[in-house]
Amino acid sequence: MTTIAPDATNATNLPAPAFPQWFAGSDYMHRVARAIAQYGPIARTTLAQLLGLSQGALSRITSDLIYAGVIEELPGDAVTRGPLPQGFTPKDSGERRGRPQTALALCANARTFVGVKVHGTSAIAAAVNAHGEVVSDRHELAFADRSPQHVTDVIASLVGDCRTDVAARALPEPTAIGVAIGGHVHDDATVTFAPFLRWDQDVPLAAMVAHAAGLPCTVYNDVDSLLLDASWFGPGVGLEAFAVVTIGVGIGYSLAVHGEPVDYPDKSYGLLGHVLVDPDGPRCASGHVGCAQCLTDASLANQYSQMIGRACTFDEFVADARAGRPQAEQLVDRTCFRLGSLISMVANIAMPSRVMVAGESAFLAKMSIDAVRDGINRYRHSQAAPVRFTVVDHDWQLWAKAAASRAISRYIG
Repeated sequence: MTTIAPDATNATNLPAPAFPQWFAGSDYMHRVARAIAQYGPIARTTLAQLLGLSQGALSRITSDLIYAGVIEELPGDAVTRGPLPQGFTPKDSGERRGRPQTALALCANARTFVGVKVHGTSAIAAAVNAHGEVVSDRHELAFADRSPQHVTDVIASLVGDCRTDVAARALPEPTAIGVAIGGHVHDDATVTFAPFLRWDQDVPLAAMVAHAAGLPCTVYNDVDSLLLDASWFGPGVGLEAFAVVTIGVGIGYSLAVHGEPVDYPDKSYGLLGHVLVDPDGPRCASGHVGCAQCLTDASLANQYSQMIGRACTFDEFVADARAGRPQAEQLVDRTCFRLGSLISMVANIAMPSRVMVAGESAFLAKMSIDAVRDGINRYRHSQAAPVRFTVVDHDWQLWAKAAASRAISRYIG
């Protein structure tokens, strides 16, 4: 791995600007705002029951949030209500019968944020509103080199493009930047390990981006960001436990409980990538036989090359599979069975309500979904409930949006 020159990581000695919060208030005030962000539009009576607050206390808090421009009232019969937490059933209250029903939601366009997903060779950015909805065009730039300063400059340029889009749509200037990166991040600010960028020393990326772009910045692991975005604005909303497994260039995994990623200091080192999924599988670069690395693009290309007797790329393998070549279809089935085995292990150990499969190569799961189910069932008790899983269509802009969602969650507090 390339060692970073000390002067590259010390491009600025200035501390990162303090990350702002939308409002100052009590812990309950922040809890109410977060619940509305996740479950809104939501009725006051339902929200009070959900948070264990009296109607009077909730009314005072929501009035303050409305006055601060954080939330708004919407006609209850004109909006689709948000999902509710798993296992929660609101009790009917007759005290408001006869009065027009209203629902509470975040003020969608009161704030905007920029999210950036950093790859090994490029970065992609999107601006979103407070509902996590994309409000900009798609912006992507390649890196001329992987130095921290150049990566910072590219991110700042992309942020500038998003700011132009936001201004053109008469939306507020972005409040903050969220950056998602494949690797390990300390204190949402310093990248300590980024294998795809070949960084193996501390890079104060949040401070560098903040000073280059002129906005507060926070940096997160990319899979954690995708997990939180799904837990706040996607298929994981309301679930007690929700897991994400990603396949592609690498293997990723993250777990959320009650909408928040489980904090574990070593989880972003790709630990799931070396879990055994097939005792007859190929050997990985670390010497493990049949570990989850056999699901990566590089491993699949190598496996297929051995099957057909010549070197080929991952894209060639996929093209052959779509064309119906038997060897390629056989490898797809085997890969999906192994993926199902991995999903089953996650479900058996972490016990999530749902597993989301994402990443550049998640589409393989849709090519042989029955093999995925067979792999799950192979390691699942026959009387256990079926594992609920979702395969997400890959789009790097979703990962950029997810980085912004992390910034939103931190901004709400």
